[in-house]
Amino acid sequence: MLSKLVGNYEETAAIILFCIGFSTLLFNRNLIKKIIGMDIMDSSIYLFLASQGYITGRKAPIIVDGVESMEAYINPIPAGLVLTGIVVSVSVSALMMALSIRLYHRYHTLELDRIVALAGKEEV
Repeated sequence: MLSKLVGNYEETAAIILFCIGFSTLLFNRNLIKKIIGMDIMDSSIYLFLASQGYITGRKAPIIVDGVESMEAYINPIPAGLVLTGIVVSVSVSALMMALSIRLYHRYHTLELDRIVALAGKEEV
């Protein structure tokens, strides 16, 4: 069992990072820490996808020296998915940070429980 974990260290690191990010997202009440937890989860997914797309002994899919065999190159789709995911992740993180700043200016806290309590008092 341990040899499989050591042999697949990229996947093992991705799973550990995902668990760290998920626990941060689940157990912290601070909005900034929740955003950081989600970013850690995103990074672990990208690490996993990149590790699955790489095949030892193959090259980037650029035809050099007339080699056109598919077996000589890695699959470029996981790399494209990772790049697209990074762009979307940065956009979502920026939007969440902007909304957190707006919440801080309105309620003077980033603790989720306090924001919910203060928002409940405003509606009455």
